[in-house]
Amino acid sequence: MARHSKRVSIKGTSLEVTQLGLGTAPLGGLFTSVDEQDSDDLIVAAFEHGINFFDTAPQYGHGVAELRLGRILQRIGKPYVLETKVGRVLNPTNQADKAWFADANPHLEPVFDFSADGVKRSIEESLKRLGVDHIDIALLHDAEDHLPQAINEAYPVLDSFRSQGVIKAVGMGLNLCQPSVTIMKNTDLNVALIAGRYTLLDQEGQEELFPLALKKNVSILAAGVFNSGVLANPVAGAKYNYVDASDEVIKRAQAIGKFLRERDIPLTAAALQFPLRHPAVTAVLTGSRNRTELESNIEDFDSIIPDSIWAELESSGLVAKLQVS
Repeated sequence: MARHSKRVSIKGTSLEVTQLGLGTAPLGGLFTSVDEQDSDDLIVAAFEHGINFFDTAPQYGHGVAELRLGRILQRIGKPYVLETKVGRVLNPTNQADKAWFADANPHLEPVFDFSADGVKRSIEESLKRLGVDHIDIALLHDAEDHLPQAINEAYPVLDSFRSQGVIKAVGMGLNLCQPSVTIMKNTDLNVALIAGRYTLLDQEGQEELFPLALKKNVSILAAGVFNSGVLANPVAGAKYNYVDASDEVIKRAQAIGKFLRERDIPLTAAALQFPLRHPAVTAVLTGSRNRTELESNIEDFDSIIPDSIWAELESSGLVAKLQVS
């Protein structure tokens, strides 16, 4: 079986996800617009290539990504593992900010809400937008600045839903390690999605978060493996952590790319495969805008990178040495 379609278990659950999952932030128009036909064809292509794991959120396009994903999930009729998020609700507005999502619904505005009622409302509305009867995994989303409420109000609701069988797994999806550690220490999670913190440019995740995940039996989902784009194409104007990359970051990415190119390894392939080197990482999530991007990611993910390349990369000082405690 190819690496991308290999099934791996979410710890503490009966769920099995493909080692490469599809993130749907691009389907809400993150940074640039995505045509609906391209979106539809992308999700169909994921199923055709044996991918069963789909990640979405109300924030993505202010509900648009969930709508687009749900339409195809209903049509395909094949088994899947569906992950969405709580922590924002979508409120009516006449002035929606579309700065992040070009395809955002202009009449809905995402507002942080980690209250118990907000979480219940979020799940109910996600089910309606997706047009499905279940959500497998629910994540606390972007809770960095809302830790007390996320831990004390939002998490107990998700824990109750898990106990009732409404959802099968509880997790978090954050961009920063220290808040993730705080949540993990104070809850009983199955999953921790961390975006951009275990990549060719940033290995912070292995310092404290990953050892804690191994100790607490939490599956790490590595997202943001291109650090918003700079590791896919490190040129001026590339994004790093959702904003324009600095000259320093671009030069670092270019140096890593040059090192790999001299060894006939594509930078994109190394970026996609790098997180799986750590035993805490269960699966990799990556966003695509169309079938072509997805199939390119699959090819890179499945390609063979000798262990010697990783050892040389560490010795060069371009990335931190693998730490497994």
